[in-house]
Amino acid sequence: MHNIPVSDAARAKARDFIENETQFHLGFLPTEQSNPITATLEEDFKRSTLAGVQCLQRGDRQIPIVMRHVFAGAKFEALVESIVETLRAPKGRIVFSGCGATGRLSILLESLWRDFFHRRAAELTKEEQALADRSASIMTGGDFALIRSVEFFEDFAEGGRRQAAALGVGEGDTFVAITEGGETSSVLGTLEYAAEHGAKCFLVFNNPADILRAHLDRSRKAIDDPRVTVLDIYCGSMSLAGSTRMQATTSEQLLCSCALEAALCRLMPRFAPETAPDYTSAFEELLSGLESPGGRAGIAKAIELEKGIYDAHGRVTYLADKCMLDLFTDNTERSPTFMLPPLRSSRERALAQSWAFVKNPLHPTEECWSEMMRRAPRCLEFTSEDARSLGMPQRFIDSPPLIKYSDLVTYMIGNEPAPERIDGFARAAAVTLSVGETDAGYLAAADRLAAAWPERVRFQIGRAGTDAPAPDIHIDMDIPDSPLEIWKHLAVKLAFNCLSTGTMAAMGRVAGNWMSWVSISNKKLIDRGIRLLSELGGVGYEESAQRIFAAEEWVQARDWTGREEPCAVQVALAALKGAAV
Repeated sequence: MHNIPVSDAARAKARDFIENETQFHLGFLPTEQSNPITATLEEDFKRSTLAGVQCLQRGDRQIPIVMRHVFAGAKFEALVESIVETLRAPKGRIVFSGCGATGRLSILLESLWRDFFHRRAAELTKEEQALADRSASIMTGGDFALIRSVEFFEDFAEGGRRQAAALGVGEGDTFVAITEGGETSSVLGTLEYAAEHGAKCFLVFNNPADILRAHLDRSRKAIDDPRVTVLDIYCGSMSLAGSTRMQATTSEQLLCSCALEAALCRLMPRFAPETAPDYTSAFEELLSGLESPGGRAGIAKAIELEKGIYDAHGRVTYLADKCMLDLFTDNTERSPTFMLPPLRSSRERALAQSWAFVKNPLHPTEECWSEMMRRAPRCLEFTSEDARSLGMPQRFIDSPPLIKYSDLVTYMIGNEPAPERIDGFARAAAVTLSVGETDAGYLAAADRLAAAWPERVRFQIGRAGTDAPAPDIHIDMDIPDSPLEIWKHLAVKLAFNCLSTGTMAAMGRVAGNWMSWVSISNKKLIDRGIRLLSELGGVGYEESAQRIFAAEEWVQARDWTGREEPCAVQVALAALKGAAV
């Protein structure tokens, strides 16, 4: 048993957070609250995996109800027309900006655009091919944050302004800031810079605008800015409370990818017959496929595979090509959401291996980074002086995060052997992901790389070609084609939202429909952890804050080399209940 004392330092941290960080007390936001339609999530997964999957999917049905009105509205039309006008001009870019899940979405949107011009080059004129470089993205913390969350960067608007300045955002650009809840400081900083420098600005978020305006100064300033067109696409609370990578980011991906495709088809009308005549109906058909008996059975089987491997302290390595960005978004988000070991670089040999990882069997690592994004990665050279000038905690000044390009390429996502993902584990599986019809060269390369793993699994989403080998796991559904392949990427996102969240629920890392193993790596997550401990432990907000910071001290005072660092929220909850930590 551990009785964790609350030190004076922990009390001071709690008092400072309560008194001076009120703009990060976000319990009033619907995206931070429990959704009553999935309140039985924990119990449903205890009954059966299929029942749990069915419960998780309910939240996705909130999206088309809202999006039908959004797609028919003047603001969506204004976004599409702004993109068209920008691309018809001799210069100017479509720039997406986000943080965390929406930062990874911003990179994905840029890559969808660029990939079209790569795949369809033979059908395009030289002038049309030149449009490939007219899209860009800003990820808070730089592209390194695609693969590993960069702590605390989202709390600083000035950091966002600097990234927008470094990209040269300004007049002639269409700038789309995407923030799941409408309050991320770094993203709002990029938006403010873009508006000041003459870009046509749009702000996309997923909370009621009137609630944001009433409570948060930074949100009110952005929403009321006459230079900004606001697209509030609030579609209800998340299936997993606070997990905005789910319905919030899904609806934002749907909105922005459809806007890009609509603009593309206006610029090149010959591609218009390939796009959906009704975006909402196409999305509803996608949901119906995932909810079909074949869809749910495939997701449930994938959950049971992952759970079985993790229960045996094993590891899963996904092999992918076209959907690597989608899988990185899912894998990276698992770490702070469920306090799992983050993705590990080749030089971090003392750290625990992440439970899941992604590799591309077709390319070596450095080539893979550029192939995946269809451009060179944009990383930050971040120094102690940068941390000091932003007002970051002392630990970032003493030891700035390693987020340069040279750091990024130490994450071996290419076709190099990976004995560290196999040796010493009771179970280790290579899971080859295919989405729709897949190139035979990719499958052959995946087979060669996977040969080193003791377990090899073929995972198919959508219909395979008639000559394709039978999959071990099949999410059996139709996925429509489109110029930007937006439905393929949404299908993967929806499936893996359910797969990874469902696996954690099946493993007991969800309480009710709350993520009970949450990291406290930024101010929003600190508040979420405090509220969670307060609800589960039956104590007030202030006592919960003190216990959270005391548990964080307890964790930080111990050496976790080669072991998984425990969640401070769970440590505090165990101590509160007198259980072993």
